[in-house]
Amino acid sequence: MAGRFRFLTAGESHGEALTAVIDGIPAGLPLTESDINGDLGRRQRGYGRGGRMKIEQDQAHISAGVRWGLTLGSPITLTIRNRDWENWQQTMSVGSPPAGAAPKMVTRPRPGHADLAGAMKYGHHDIRNVLERSSARETTARVAVAGVAKRLLSEFGITILSHVTEIGGVHIGALEAPWEVIRQRAEASEVRCADPQAEAGMIEAIDRAKAAGDTLGGVFEVVALGCPVGLGSYVQWDRKLDGLLARAFCSIHAIKGAEIGMGFEAARRPGSQVHDEILFDKEAGFHRGSNSAGGLEGGVTNGQPVVVRAAMKPISTLRKPLRSVDLDTREAVEAVVERSDVCAVPAAGVVGEAMMAIVLADAFLEKFGGDSVDEIRRNHQAYLDYLKGW
Repeated sequence: MAGRFRFLTAGESHGEALTAVIDGIPAGLPLTESDINGDLGRRQRGYGRGGRMKIEQDQAHISAGVRWGLTLGSPITLTIRNRDWENWQQTMSVGSPPAGAAPKMVTRPRPGHADLAGAMKYGHHDIRNVLERSSARETTARVAVAGVAKRLLSEFGITILSHVTEIGGVHIGALEAPWEVIRQRAEASEVRCADPQAEAGMIEAIDRAKAAGDTLGGVFEVVALGCPVGLGSYVQWDRKLDGLLARAFCSIHAIKGAEIGMGFEAARRPGSQVHDEILFDKEAGFHRGSNSAGGLEGGVTNGQPVVVRAAMKPISTLRKPLRSVDLDTREAVEAVVERSDVCAVPAAGVVGEAMMAIVLADAFLEKFGGDSVDEIRRNHQAYLDYLKGW
């Protein structure tokens, strides 16, 4: 695995900080904290977010692996402080709480959350020990990690965007627009939707759910532009880029499904309406007239935009909670209510971008890897010159 992109995150939702350590970034990559913090801000926005986002102002601090604005080739450490830690120091203390100040235990698990299964797995009788790490707050660290991955990919012309296609059963219409226009529309939208009519319907649906004490899920689409032919491989199951992307997207909190390109719709159509015909001319070389495959064939990028959609279930914390059972008394109760969002699909799209960037950075380093950006650039350019000969 030498030279490959890998990372770990640590930290609890209401702990002192979130931390990430990244290994595999080559030396000589220009990197500043501003390359990371823009996406952290995007992750916090979106219609339907809860009160926590009004408290936090996520900013990543680079404490290792960078000198004078350039990566060193050694591990990079990122830290994001939790501002809300001030209100949780006793509850989340690393040491023993002061005498007589032991926090109230959480014993009413939420349906749809990791609460009960996590407590049973690790032997916790206080669900706080589960929900703090299983919280989607962890994705803050992933988005920070992806800021580094995106910076690497951008050196080689690869960019990533996302937009929301559905919330609460409200779908977008056909978007006959270039990807850059879709990006601009999405970033200007409260729900990150590029279809103004659907945007209005999504906002109304979120308002209705909030009034009812309920939550909503939806679907977002992530697109990577500029990927060369040949990332990933068909030779082993665990090198297929399709599988790596599906795994990454389904690792995001509350994601219950992922599809690539036409996805499940391909199962409903004959092959003549699914597969992208191969074309050739002297200027463009080999190319396609469509992209039903979502930029991937046989686990390998084919030069088309890589397109992944993910389905997010409604958030598990309901203001009008569902039935549950108390862990201590075994009595029927209502599930615990933690501070939460009504809808986080717009934010989940930014996390989807993060996972796309992380997987592509890993595949890019596998294909063109070197110890420095200059070495990777030589490898990359030599491969592009080779492709021109086809």
